[in-house]
Amino acid sequence: MNRRISGILTPNITPVDDRGRVDEDKLRGYVDWLIDHGVDGLYPNGSTGEFVRFTAEERRRIVRIVVDQAAGRVPVLAGAAEANVEETIEACNAYGDMGVRAVAIVAPFYYPISSEGVHAYYAHIARDVRVDVTLYNIPMFASPIEVDVVIRLAEEYPRIIGLKDSSGDLPNLMRMMAAIRPMRDDFSFLTGWDAALAPMLIAGADGGTNATSGVLPELTRAIHRACADGDHKLAMELQYMLLPLFDAMIGLGEFPEGFRAGARARGWDLGRGRVPLSDKQKALILTAEREIDAMVRSTQAKMTGSSELPLEAIQVIARRVMEQLEK
Repeated sequence: MNRRISGILTPNITPVDDRGRVDEDKLRGYVDWLIDHGVDGLYPNGSTGEFVRFTAEERRRIVRIVVDQAAGRVPVLAGAAEANVEETIEACNAYGDMGVRAVAIVAPFYYPISSEGVHAYYAHIARDVRVDVTLYNIPMFASPIEVDVVIRLAEEYPRIIGLKDSSGDLPNLMRMMAAIRPMRDDFSFLTGWDAALAPMLIAGADGGTNATSGVLPELTRAIHRACADGDHKLAMELQYMLLPLFDAMIGLGEFPEGFRAGARARGWDLGRGRVPLSDKQKALILTAEREIDAMVRSTQAKMTGSSELPLEAIQVIARRVMEQLEK
């Protein structure tokens, strides 16, 4: 029986050059940096990697580069969602042949479909692929994968070995774990919603695929390890450090520009995303980048135990904490 996928797997940003092409050299360097900073795995072609904005050929190239550069140091979970089921199966098998640990497949998007349709979609894939599959529930962008559907698929198809859940719905995750764990000890539960990372881990999730780990891998790793060690107090203290930073990056708009800004604060200029921006948007991003940079630096200082934080960083953190309390 395979071990569960666990730990923090980074849904890495896809670096692009000034002409919008995949920047292979920078992607390889970024992969090395993430591994050196303690991530437990890599997740190319996820939402943070803007998979829908690249061609099928580019998506395959991205996975090939990441697998090659990782060189077995950490497992790779590759996003394999395509526009129809047959192309998705082809992508799954191609990534399996490249050596990924598993693929993550989002439920059908654009056309909303019923729960029975979602079950049929994944059942068809599970019967035909040569690689392990994780379900990817992200209801803000695709048809939701309901609790009963996940339970049925876990019971019926050994090839389906986990769930990546980006809904942030803790009770539903607990319902799935309660039903599936007794029959499938190999089934992994990963949270993709950074705002609930520690609570999900404390409840029993195996790990996370968190965009913040592409900016501060030290912080998300520390949260995971604190939960694994049973130090829930420390995990929640770290979670409250992560929360305002995550809110700032995801709240910037034009996702994932906020996380690209965060990466720049760590010295990684990964280029702009594939969506054209107006001059007004560029100005807003530039302003937000200064705030995100201050928050990243202050969080780094806290992680290293420094007591000398820049005044700007302190003001940013205080404002964000007050906003959270007001909510």
